[in-house]
Amino acid sequence: MTSPAPVREPAPRLLFLDVVRGITIAFMIAVNNNGGSGSWGFMNHADWNGLTATDLVFPSFVFVMGASVVFAIEGRLARGATRAELVWKTIQRAAILCLLGIVVNSFPFFELDHMRFYGVLQRIAVCYLAVSLLYLWNRRVSVIAITLVVVLVGYWVLLRWVPVPGAGVPGRDVPFMDMRQNLVSWLDRQLFPYHLYRDLPDHNVRDPEGLLSDLPAIGTALMGLLTGIWLRMRRSVPARTRGLAAAAVGSLALGHLWAIWFPLNKNLWTSSYVLVAGGYALALMTLAYWAVEQKGWRTGWTWIWLVFGSNAIAAYMFSELLPGVLQNIHFTSAGKRTDVITYALEHVFAHVPDPGWAAFAYSVSFTAVCFVPVWLLYRRRVFLKV
Repeated sequence: MTSPAPVREPAPRLLFLDVVRGITIAFMIAVNNNGGSGSWGFMNHADWNGLTATDLVFPSFVFVMGASVVFAIEGRLARGATRAELVWKTIQRAAILCLLGIVVNSFPFFELDHMRFYGVLQRIAVCYLAVSLLYLWNRRVSVIAITLVVVLVGYWVLLRWVPVPGAGVPGRDVPFMDMRQNLVSWLDRQLFPYHLYRDLPDHNVRDPEGLLSDLPAIGTALMGLLTGIWLRMRRSVPARTRGLAAAAVGSLALGHLWAIWFPLNKNLWTSSYVLVAGGYALALMTLAYWAVEQKGWRTGWTWIWLVFGSNAIAAYMFSELLPGVLQNIHFTSAGKRTDVITYALEHVFAHVPDPGWAAFAYSVSFTAVCFVPVWLLYRRRVFLKV
């Protein structure tokens, strides 16, 4: 018995993907502006090994991007675009995302001496480029699945058994996945000394979006790519929902099992982390797909997520650039020099008795402010694409 073939005719845009993308970008904005030291633990990244809800946001976005690639490419091919045209367009978009990432990192002063070249948008660009080119080259599930396995196992081999120059073999001469002495951080220090995220006070130690850890991040996008292919198979909606749920459970189980030997770590984007974060992304997609596509709950609760999801990159860019503007609007209040954000924290949100709720109130308020420009774009049916 042969497996069902993917649908090759143009397919309508799936509403649930926009909903999941919107939930993810809204939470990303919230945790990136979490209100500071008083914020709850789940609103912060794990210091090193381990996992919090915040650690799931970025890989979820990469996962959804991978799934969206399938629908985007199939739609353009159905409208008559050639593969050569799509390859060139893919390269252009990846380059633009990288440039936007550098703008986000450097705004508003663009200090060249310590300009950071890695970043969130840069990683998205690398993953988008890799999975798009792979899908344009070969759409067979077996090829994509083998690539995923090679990427995840290969990354484990690199970090576990390849000696770190100047430190030795992990697990023998230096602790395995040491915060400073690991192959990922070593390579980044050679390529971009004093241009890394963890520059001070760690003295140029590491970057959470470093070059080598792009490999497992591509694995996250590949999981999304496989999910997109599954959603285009000729199966019933309930069957697709069950498939998503089964994949979520399997991915979580395998990831947590692998974490015994290869700990969960967002900074290094470990292979176990790929599977666990991918499992949670699949769980979110399962719920959204069941609610929107299977149960038909398409109005009311979906609106805010559709607004965010339809202009996700614009929302992210605005949320990253706005603090740079507000922190550089200085004025004097009660004889003290301050800025807009500091003033709001000290004179508005400080009145909330509990520090966790105060930080959360700021986080939600900031996210609401970022909602305004994307809502205006949505009202005018303007959808910014790179």
